[in-house]
Parts: sequence; structure tokens; C-alpha cells
Amino acid sequence: MSPPTGTRPARASIPGRNPSPNRPGPLRPGRTRRPRRLRPAVLWPYLLICPAVAGFVLLLAYPLIRNLVISFQDFGMRELIRGGAGFTGLGNYREVLADPEFWEVVRRTFWWTLVNVVLIMGLSTLVALMMQRLGKRMRILVMSGLVLAWASPVIATTTVFQWLFSSRLGVVNWILVRIGFESFEGYSWFANGPATFAILVVLIVWQSVPFAAITLHSAMLTVPGELYESARIDGAGSWRLFRFVTLPVLKPIFGLVLCLEIIWVFRCFAQIWAVSRGGPNGATTTLPVYAYQVAQSLHRYDLAAAVATITVLILVAVLILYFRQMFKQEAVQ
Repeated sequence: MSPPTGTRPARASIPGRNPSPNRPGPLRPGRTRRPRRLRPAVLWPYLLICPAVAGFVLLLAYPLIRNLVISFQDFGMRELIRGGAGFTGLGNYREVLADPEFWEVVRRTFWWTLVNVVLIMGLSTLVALMMQRLGKRMRILVMSGLVLAWASPVIATTTVFQWLFSSRLGVVNWILVRIGFESFEGYSWFANGPATFAILVVLIVWQSVPFAAITLHSAMLTVPGELYESARIDGAGSWRLFRFVTLPVLKPIFGLVLCLEIIWVFRCFAQIWAVSRGGPNGATTTLPVYAYQVAQSLHRYDLAAAVATITVLILVAVLILYFRQMFKQEAVQ
């Protein structure tokens, strides 16, 4: 007998199978579905990263934004005390870019970064390769010395270098005089621009090599030994082993260390200010030191903020060009 017209036939139930009680049914009129509660396990990862995010905002994001705002304002000593700084648009940037001294400082900063980074990466690679050939005890001794040098406070290390190159009581002058260089008796290293520049380069390299060497040495331990054995069977020497086996494997870590060293050297301030304050005659004035001099000597915080912003932009541009070149080489390979 056929069902009446306009009615839906009842769905046949399968014996032994009951509808799942957890399956949501159709909502009845006037009934709303309860919102799902957030479980503690879902919130826990976000709670863990909250301190890092708060530290980033307070220590990096806010100072960067505040510096950017000041660079567009007329912000001097009066505005620092009383407030009420007005906006000047791009006036501060025009004044900075029109100053020949600024471009001289930019050129010196690039030269400073190039010399330091080349020496740091070269010596770090040599130290890392040397540790690969040392015995266990000697390797631990060398690594302990590197860690101690790296962990030494920056200002304490800088002060030691000032003592070493002191004109009257310095060890360097004493050694040079004893080996026959009488002209270095009472020689004032920090009164000569190139000499001060060289001392600061030695200081920065001495402080930077431990981190880079330990990082590269750790990366070299991950190179499979089978690659070296196959290359030696094919007649490869030490240089070919490094060029065709070690370097390709270390390229990502090598690039990372290189970028970190560029950033660290480019924004170096404490050592230069403690030793020479940018002198003598501006021979060691880099962009961070120049920005500080403009802010403290001229009380032009707006110009100093503009210099700091340009410094960040230059550093970002250099890193972007480096990354693009590295990605192009990887694409070709």
C-alpha cells in the first residue's frame, strides 16, 4: 500500500545499529548551539610565547617605532623637557643626506664592516678546521679558551686592550722596545687615527672569532665521514676536501654566521666609544657613533633618529642583497 501523498516514508532502521548519541542533530527552532570552550592545552603554547612577544614589543618594536616618529619631528632639548614636538616631514632626512660628513661616515662604516667581517670569517674557519684535526683533550682545551674569551664582558675586554696599548705602561710598547723597535718608546697608539682603527679591528675580531669558530666547528661535525673517504679515494687533497665537501654542506650555517657578524659589526658602538669616542679626528666614527654624537653634542635628537633609521635601512638593504645572491646561487645549483 503506497504512503499518503505529501508524507515522507519513514527511514528503515538497521537492526543492531543505533544512531550515534554524539552526532549533532538538527537545531530546533529557538535553540542555539553552545560555544566550544577553549581547553588549557590549546592556550598553553600561546601562554609560553607571551613573555617573548612582550619582550620583543618592549625592547625592540616600541623603541624602533618611537625612533621613527622622532625622525619626522622637530625634537631638540626643549621638546625633550617640555614636550610638544611638531612634525617636519622629511626635513631631517634632507638635512642629514645633504651633509658631506654623513657620507664620509657611511663610507668608513662600510670599510669598517668589510675589514672586520673578512678577518672574522677567515680566522673562524681556520680555527674550526684546526679543531677538527686536534685530539680530544687539546680540542676541549681550545674550546674552553674560546668560550671564556666569548663570555668575557665587552667593557672589561675593551679596558684590557686599552691597558695593553697604553703609551707608558702598555705591554705592547714594552715588547716592541725590547725586540729592538726603540721608536715605540712611549708611543701613543690612540693619538693616531689608523693605529686606533687597527686596534679596534683587533679587539672586535678577538671578541667575535670564538662564537663563529665554535658554530662552524659544530656544523663540521655533521658532515658525513663517508664523503671525506670517497673524496680521498678520488685523490682530493685538503683544499679540495674543504671546497667540494665541507663548504657545500656548511653553506647554510656559513651564511647564517656571516649575516650575524655583519649585523654585530655594523652596529658596533660600545667598544668604539669606550676606546676613542670616534676619534682621533673622526677616524673611528661609524654610523652608530655618529648618531650618538649628534644626539649628545648637538642635542638634535631628531637628526640622530634620522641617522639611526637610515642605518637600519642600509643594514636591511645589504642583508636583502646578500640573501638574493645566495638564493640565486642555490637555484643555479
